[in-house]
Amino acid sequence: MIDVPQVITIASTDASGGAGINADLKTFHNQEVYAATIVVGITAQNTYGVQDQHPIPANFILEEFKSIADDLDIKAAKTGALLDETRVHAVAQGWQAYNFGKLIIDPVMVAKGGAHLLSDPAIEALKNELIPLAFLITPNLPEAEVLVGNSLETDSDIINAATKIQKMGADNVLIKGGHRASTDNEYADYILYEDGSSEWLTTPGIKTNRTHGTGDTLSSFITANLAKGYTLKSIMPQAKKFTYEAIRQTINVGHGHGPLNHWVKVNMETEDNQ
Repeated sequence: MIDVPQVITIASTDASGGAGINADLKTFHNQEVYAATIVVGITAQNTYGVQDQHPIPANFILEEFKSIADDLDIKAAKTGALLDETRVHAVAQGWQAYNFGKLIIDPVMVAKGGAHLLSDPAIEALKNELIPLAFLITPNLPEAEVLVGNSLETDSDIINAATKIQKMGADNVLIKGGHRASTDNEYADYILYEDGSSEWLTTPGIKTNRTHGTGDTLSSFITANLAKGYTLKSIMPQAKKFTYEAIRQTINVGHGHGPLNHWVKVNMETEDNQ
């Protein structure tokens, strides 16, 4: 019998398979952890966008939490699209009722086109109820701007925003910089660790629209390897490498913002990309 780290994604499905729970499960499988799911919502979407969504009733979400807690040994969890204030409340309630290890929050709040995916009450619930529970939160730049209430134009702005978000209760804060290319065409993420140290993590820029599910993929890689016992500081360089390679080694699926390649071979032991 093989012991395997167990993780869970608490999020919504993507009918086209490129993001949400679907991307989480592909990444978890790639990283050889056993993945459970708490489905918060289902969506009709594709690489062009989200056409419709259907939230799961809050009482059923809590039943999902109980079912998993009664049987599995979850070591780390991540959230994705939580859809609305009611679902945010339910997830916070479920999380506080059971021990699922470290919580990684991917605050799916702002679409690629700039549209808000969470209402103002849902964002406040996220800030007040879920962020204080987070081991790590991973907003992109537009989401970080919503959380702190101002635009982030410079490196200093991003550093200050990470400090503000950490003061909301998250132990570690990763602000993803994919929406902001530097002058030398690199993309830089900034992470502020719970011990007060910080670093910028950079990758070369790639001109492509095949980035559907990037945030899910990055946060899932981190979740999987936290469950394996690696430290966040040791995970982050490989998490960036995995996401970069999943974008670089593109696959031809869809006609809009295509999905990533979740077959790439990058893990915590990888020396060279294949």
